Amino acid sequence: MKYAYRACILAFFLCVIGGIPLLTHAQAESASEREARLNRELAQVEQEQRETEKVLAEAQQQSSSLKRDILILDTKIKAAELNIKAKNILIQSLGRDIVKKEEAIGSLVERIERGRSSLADILRKTNEVGTVTLPEVILSEQSVSEVFLDLDTFESVQESMKTTFEEIRSVKQQTEAEKNTLDKRRNQEVDARQVIERERKSIAANQAEKNRLLNISKGNEKTYSALLAEKKKKAAEIRAALFTLRDAKAIPFGVALQYANAASKATGIRPAFLLGIFAQESSFDAGDSTFGKQVGSCYVTNTTTGEGASVTSGRTFSNVMHPTRDVPSFVTITKALGLDYTKTLVSCPQSVGWGGAMGPAQFIPSTWVLYTNGIKKALGISTPNPWNPEHAFVAASLLLVDNGAVAGSYTAEQNAACKYYSGRSCSASAVARIYGTQVMSKADMIQRTMIDPLQGV
Repeated sequence: MKYAYRACILAFFLCVIGGIPLLTHAQAESASEREARLNRELAQVEQEQRETEKVLAEAQQQSSSLKRDILILDTKIKAAELNIKAKNILIQSLGRDIVKKEEAIGSLVERIERGRSSLADILRKTNEVGTVTLPEVILSEQSVSEVFLDLDTFESVQESMKTTFEEIRSVKQQTEAEKNTLDKRRNQEVDARQVIERERKSIAANQAEKNRLLNISKGNEKTYSALLAEKKKKAAEIRAALFTLRDAKAIPFGVALQYANAASKATGIRPAFLLGIFAQESSFDAGDSTFGKQVGSCYVTNTTTGEGASVTSGRTFSNVMHPTRDVPSFVTITKALGLDYTKTLVSCPQSVGWGGAMGPAQFIPSTWVLYTNGIKKALGISTPNPWNPEHAFVAASLLLVDNGAVAGSYTAEQNAACKYYSGRSCSASAVARIYGTQVMSKADMIQRTMIDPLQGV
């Protein structure tokens, strides 16, 4: 027994001092066992989430009371905690998948490099055999059989080259597929972490509200009535607050939310995200040192060249609107609306490219034309107006659908915002990524501080 004990101690020190890792239960768990365990844990959490959603729905149907409001807050906190737990399980699962995909890509890249090296050797061999001329064959000391042997070698080399080309092409396709899958896994991980961050903020806000309610004496309906009146007053202030729009009059936030909700119902785009786009477009203007491109609004003064001038400074720009791509559509749009195109606001040009974007959604005329049928169908109107906020909300939501935002995840919405600004994904443009990140920040703020406080009031 004494020797067995010493052996255990010795083994421990060998592991620690010698750098040999101790085998823990988690490490002993096989990949299939780990996956099965995570699936069981996730199924349990999802069951609890369904039960919590049921409790929340029932609580929200009850008459307003202190007890009911505390129950709702408790349920929301539990739901958020369960969502965090579910996302952490997902992140654990994704972590292993991401490592495996990275290893697979590394192996495929090595295969491509080996294939290229083999191809170089084959090309050199082809060159050696292929440069031998007929006189050299005749004058050489090789026998006829040796000459034909070389020819056979040449054909074999060519066949090897063909095979290697096919191998490289196949492996490159596999590599691209693995990279695409890896990008999706990484996006899923980012999305999960964003949900966790959002839910933590939600828990903090709901816990603070719960503590506030608990400070009210139980059964003191007079105090509770005063609290309800305060919440209604705050909700009224939020609805009445002006929501700034680009090249259009500001509208009450309640109206903007109404437009966003209607557009969401028609297209599936999240209202807070859509409002974040418009908030970004209205603030992404003169004086934004991050971008340093917008210089305000302009009028088009020359339909042949696309020249125009700044509304505020009178400064002339040669590239206010693209003369062939956008000017004809712009003239048609303004004429149908009974507007004078020389007195209708559009964006001034940025530091690179053309201006000419119209109204709150900032569509260039040629793009607006592409979405007019969708706007007509959604609103039941005959003449869509880029400067009409309601029309602009629908137009923006239709474009965001095409950009992939309907998936609803953080990365899907951020990428859709980047494309909204630049036509390219976030990974393709650093400036677009900043724009997309700012949109997501505004959407989060609008959801937490302006939309959520209106729920149930």
